[in-house]
Amino acid sequence: MNKSIIGFIGTGLMGNPMANHLLNAGYAVNVYNRTKCKAESLVEKGAIWFDTPAALAAQSDVVITMIGFPKDVEECYFGTDGVFQGIRTGAIAIDMTTTKPSLAIRLSQHASTIGVDFIDAPVSGGEVGAINGTLSIMIGGDKTVVDRVMPIFEAFGKNRVYQGAAGAGQHTKLCNQITIAGTLIGVCEGLLYGRKAGLDLTTMLQSITKGAAGCWSLDVLAPKIVKGDFSPGFTVDNFVKDLGIALEEAEAMRLSLPGLALVKQLYLSVQASGNGSSGNQALYLALEKLANLDQ
Repeated sequence: MNKSIIGFIGTGLMGNPMANHLLNAGYAVNVYNRTKCKAESLVEKGAIWFDTPAALAAQSDVVITMIGFPKDVEECYFGTDGVFQGIRTGAIAIDMTTTKPSLAIRLSQHASTIGVDFIDAPVSGGEVGAINGTLSIMIGGDKTVVDRVMPIFEAFGKNRVYQGAAGAGQHTKLCNQITIAGTLIGVCEGLLYGRKAGLDLTTMLQSITKGAAGCWSLDVLAPKIVKGDFSPGFTVDNFVKDLGIALEEAEAMRLSLPGLALVKQLYLSVQASGNGSSGNQALYLALEKLANLDQ
């Protein structure tokens, strides 16, 4: 796939550094984003700008989408100027957005009717992982097609695991988000307990990050919370979207996930307080209000 022309749609917080890694790896890259200024740094580096997803797809061998919400993905592919209106027969489309497994299956089914292969490949690792090229990529689709594009994934992903048929990548990402949601409650409540007990939180973290509690959220997000840094590596708004999808899928499977439901309600309160664009570590702010630290 080294000589393939890659079309990258969605050059925001995550997509911009991912596309940048592709340029660094020597790929020819076409770009489109709803807000053009977010792609300017890539264009300055040699990427080619296109005005619509359809126009980009018509000039690309592989189309990668990394956008926002399921409705955005649907519009990007099925819209009047969408990917499926311009994509070439024999091309490969890869959606790396976290979206509904059922949508990934529908995209795959439609792609097959027009001679296109489709892969769902959501990622984990946040903005830091995207910048460092160390994302974890969860991949669903035809295994032979996945093997063909694996060199592309290597440009920005460190952990690249094939999960199964179309939709399996999205289901795996939801497992990831459910786990992060539960873990973040523990991280935030541990910090609140330490604060109430009068501990130096930075010193406390030096101990617990190296023990059984050690995890990515403790290593990356807990120090941010201690510093009062709620800037986004992954926004509350996007996390609420993901948790909502997970709850919908769980309900469809008649699966009860009470912990997940609780975390989503707490995140809704973070949104209601005007912090939807903050990082998902802003869960701490909601729990802080409930903690009665001054009593």
